[in-house]
Amino acid sequence: MTLEAITSRRSVRGYTDQSVPMSTIDHILEASARAPSGTNMQPWQVTVVTGAAKARITDGVMAARRSGEVHKAEYQYYPKMFPEPYITRRRKVGWDMYGLVDIKKGDTERMTAQHDQNFTFFEAPVGLFFTIHKSLEIGSWLDYGMFIQNVMTAARVEGLHTCAQAAWADFHQIIRRELGMPEDQTVVCGMALGYEDTTAPINALRTVRAPLEDWVRKLED
Repeated sequence: MTLEAITSRRSVRGYTDQSVPMSTIDHILEASARAPSGTNMQPWQVTVVTGAAKARITDGVMAARRSGEVHKAEYQYYPKMFPEPYITRRRKVGWDMYGLVDIKKGDTERMTAQHDQNFTFFEAPVGLFFTIHKSLEIGSWLDYGMFIQNVMTAARVEGLHTCAQAAWADFHQIIRRELGMPEDQTVVCGMALGYEDTTAPINALRTVRAPLEDWVRKLED
């Protein structure tokens, strides 16, 4: 069951409006908190938004995007220049995704509209925000990644899907204002959580993984 949950996890970008019981969300988060962390610091903080709270943060960010305000994350997620093979992988997944929704190269208006879907959590009924105390260093961020992976895997066990969204980090000021988050927390990312809309063309996306020989070394003495 564990391997099936891991291998069936993917970024789903279209959800039904079927609600997710808060007890299920609690169960997922409680199980995920078994993730390892250096000296058991447990650096994760999670804000769950549904209903009016979710609508409020969506409206706030979309208003900022329409106004042309410039927002930037508090940390650097991607490198300033992508070396190979990373730039090729990045381009492939982008064009594979756009191809499924018939967005052609150069169609910036529709690309922007597709990117805006991040800020509705792709219509998922549940949004999660992951934050970390600003005093913590890279080790705790690595621990955080293991926690977030647990959330996505545990969601699959419950028959749910997710999409982790770094795009939300750009709008940390609006997130703090609308959701009352303390200033000492850095917004790591958001995440959509819900039941997959199997009729959404974009959900046909299946990303590929490099074969083991591309990234595994095996040494024998």
